Amino acid sequence: MDDEERDPVGGPLPAAESIDERLLAVSETLIRYVEVVAALVLVVLFAIGVFDLGLQIFQSAARGDITDPLVVVGFIDTALLLFIIVEVYQTVVAYTQESETRRIVRLVIYTGVIAMVRKAIIFRTGEYANERLALLAAVSYTVIIFGLVALLLVERRTRVDDAAPTPESN
Repeated sequence: MDDEERDPVGGPLPAAESIDERLLAVSETLIRYVEVVAALVLVVLFAIGVFDLGLQIFQSAARGDITDPLVVVGFIDTALLLFIIVEVYQTVVAYTQESETRRIVRLVIYTGVIAMVRKAIIFRTGEYANERLALLAAVSYTVIIFGLVALLLVERRTRVDDAAPTPESN
């Protein structure tokens, strides 16, 4: 007979996994658990942020400064930060569920757009040493926002193009 081991049905036994393959399998499992923990941390941060925003609004109303534009901008800043947390959470979940790359890229672009809009809303020239630095920051934010919007438009256009029927599919 041959030296090859056989299973009870008579076929050859599969080759034993190498130690590298087993270590990689364990590391992939650990990564999945860490991704889930990261998602849970983001959920907790979001809940704390929503509670804090509600508390800020309540306290501002009690003080009577709820109509102050700077206070309202602070609320918007906090709300946009919460949206960023949601987008990062969705990105982590997409990685965990091994979603298609296009969906993950779209989520990252959305996160970038929200983050940059947040920066633009809370932008104050007085926070810079001089007008030149403030202008440089404003131009930088503008370029980044237009770049992200361009990426989003390209992603949407290619998604529509991919979904359109081709003559070969008819």
